[in-house]
Amino acid sequence: MTIRPIVVAANRLPVTRTPAGWNPSPGGLVRAMLPLLRASGGTWVGWTGIADDDIGPFEHDGVKLQPVSVSAAEVQDYYEGFANDTLWPLYHDALRESTYSVRHWDAYVAVNQRFADHLAELAPSDAVVWVHDYHLQLVPQMLRRRRDDVLIGFFFHIPFPPVELFMRLPWRTEIAAGLAGCDLVGFQRSINAANFTSVCEELLGRTTRCGAYPISIDVAELEAIAAGRDTRQRSNRYRTRLGEPEVVLLGVDRLDYTKGISQRLRAYQSLLDDGTLDAERCVMVQVATPTREGVEHYQNERKEIEQLVGEINGVHSRLGHPALHYLYQSLALEELVALYRTGDVMIVTPLRDGMNLVAKEYVTTRLDGDGVLVLSEFAGAADELLDAVLVNPHDPAALRTAIVTGVEMHRHERRARMASLREVVRASDVQGWAERFLAELTG
Repeated sequence: MTIRPIVVAANRLPVTRTPAGWNPSPGGLVRAMLPLLRASGGTWVGWTGIADDDIGPFEHDGVKLQPVSVSAAEVQDYYEGFANDTLWPLYHDALRESTYSVRHWDAYVAVNQRFADHLAELAPSDAVVWVHDYHLQLVPQMLRRRRDDVLIGFFFHIPFPPVELFMRLPWRTEIAAGLAGCDLVGFQRSINAANFTSVCEELLGRTTRCGAYPISIDVAELEAIAAGRDTRQRSNRYRTRLGEPEVVLLGVDRLDYTKGISQRLRAYQSLLDDGTLDAERCVMVQVATPTREGVEHYQNERKEIEQLVGEINGVHSRLGHPALHYLYQSLALEELVALYRTGDVMIVTPLRDGMNLVAKEYVTTRLDGDGVLVLSEFAGAADELLDAVLVNPHDPAALRTAIVTGVEMHRHERRARMASLREVVRASDVQGWAERFLAELTG
C-alpha cells in the first residue's frame, strides 16, 4: 500500500486530558490509526471532549492533533441531541423513539461544517481523508465542495438502517448527500452496505462505492496482557472473591439500551427462579460502563437495570454471596482482561450492534483455550464468530436456552469451539482492517 498523507476525522481526539497532561485514549481505533498517521506525517482532527475547549493544534506521541472546538450548547444539541438522541436510536432498529429537533439538526450541521473547514485547510493535496462514524456524516460533501483533490473515505462503526427506517429522518436527503461525497464508505456488515445502497438509489438516484470491512482488535496487545503474571493472579483473586463458584457468567457492556442488558438479566433471573440454575454454584458478573448520562433514554435504562439487580439479589443471594455482582463503572483494560479470564460463559447479547469488540476480546484473551461465548445474531461479530452459541436476544426462551447451553457444554466441545473462534480473530486484527480499507480506497 502506497503511503500517502492521511488525515483522520473523528468526533473525539485520540487523547484525553488529565491533570498530568494528555493521555492516549483506549480503543482499537486509536491503536490502528496512530502508526499510520506517524508513518504518513498525518493529522487527527477531533474534539477534546471538553466543552468550549478552544485550543490550537499540538503534537502528542509523534502525531499531529487538530482540536475542533464544541460549545456547551453544541454538546447538548449536536452530541447528546442529534447524534445520540436522533441518529443512534434510529440506526439501531429504532429500539427507542428518536427525537427530531430543528435546533439539534442546526447544531449538527454547524459542527460538521467546522470539522470540514479544518480538514479543507490542513489536508495536503494528495491526502487521504478518513472520516469516522455517524457524528460526521455531512463532512464528506462539505469537504468535497472545497477540496476535490483529496480522497475521502468514511467508516461506520455502528449499523446503517434499512431504507424504511432511514426514510423517517426529516433530513434524510441531506445525510445521504453528505455521505455521497465519499470515494468509499465502509460498513461492519454486508447488510449495512446494502441498506446504504438502497438509500442512495431511493433518495439520490445513484450509488456510492461501499463495502463491508469488519473491524477487529489489537490481538497482540491483548494476548500479551492475558499472558502476564499479574493478570493470572488478578483473575484468581476475582474467582476467590466470587466464592469459588463452579460457573461464572459474565457480561461487559456500555450501559446502553442497545446492549440487551435487561433482557440478559431477566433470562438469568428466570433461570434462578425455576431452579434451572443454582446461585450456590453459578454467579453472574455484569459490568455496565457509564455512558451518555445526560440522555434520558440512558437514565431510564440504568434505573431499569439497577431495579432488576436489586430484585435478583434480594431473592437469590446469600449473606456475603450475591447471585449477581453489578459494577456501574469503567474498568482498566488489565482489569477487563482478568475478568475475561475469569468468566466461564461470556454473554454478549446486544439487540443490535455494529460489531461488538467485547466478543473478540474475550476469545483472544482465553489463552487456556476454554470458555464459551454466547453471542447475539444481531452483532456484527456474529458474521465471523460462527462457533459461538448464537442466539436471538429478543426471544426470552432462546436466551435462556443459550445460557444453559453455555453452562452445560462439555469441555471437549468448549475447547473445539474456542480454538476455532481464536483462529478467526487472530487471522484479522485491527491493523489489517485499517490497511485493507485504505488499500481499497486508494487502489
